[in-house]
Amino acid sequence: MLFFPHAGGAASFYAPFARLFPEGYDVAAVQYPGRQERFGEPFVETVEGLAARVVPSVRRWAAEPVPLVLVGHSMGASVAYESVLRLGSEGATAHCRLVVSGRTAPSTPRETPACDTDQEILDHTAGLGGTDAAVLRDPDLMDLVLPVLRNDYRAVTRYQPDPDAVVDTPVLCLTGDRDPRVAPEEAAAWKTHTSAGFRLEILPGGHFFLTDHPDTFVRLVAECAGANGR
Repeated sequence: MLFFPHAGGAASFYAPFARLFPEGYDVAAVQYPGRQERFGEPFVETVEGLAARVVPSVRRWAAEPVPLVLVGHSMGASVAYESVLRLGSEGATAHCRLVVSGRTAPSTPRETPACDTDQEILDHTAGLGGTDAAVLRDPDLMDLVLPVLRNDYRAVTRYQPDPDAVVDTPVLCLTGDRDPRVAPEEAAAWKTHTSAGFRLEILPGGHFFLTDHPDTFVRLVAECAGANGR
């Protein structure tokens, strides 16, 4: 199980979820450059660039005869999807599964809210509920968080996915029924981006519905490892 963080997020976001997986699951998360233990490294400025950086490390896992489940939330869903596209171009997705969470399908782009200033970025972040309010009120912490948010919001704004691209990989799409950024039909449109199996699960909650239902989220993701979907 390989997890991809949201905009402004880090690998540690998934630590509470990792502890909920049953024994036998190998759980890891991608740490994007420029945050936490990779703080001193330059940011990667595009979604496509992040995927290109991830694929060389993932390639060896994709070649193993066990399921590799790539799981991304929000911006992370786009990075995971682009990673699967790249693996697919190499014929390396026979054992892959893709879980996209809190993200509209590439064929249903939505207008990105104006986040040209730091305050607009902070207001938007607070509205989605993905950042602890205490962090947003702490000037010292914000000095660390804001550069990450600026970079990732630019990456999301610039991202222009191919609306006709298709992965040969089973896809599970998860979304919250009150997500202000993802309408149910925009989540359901992920079905057109896979030539393998597709499943849509709508859970109660907003953009970060997964934090309200960690056990359900983990159960649904874990089920993907045993789903053939072909």
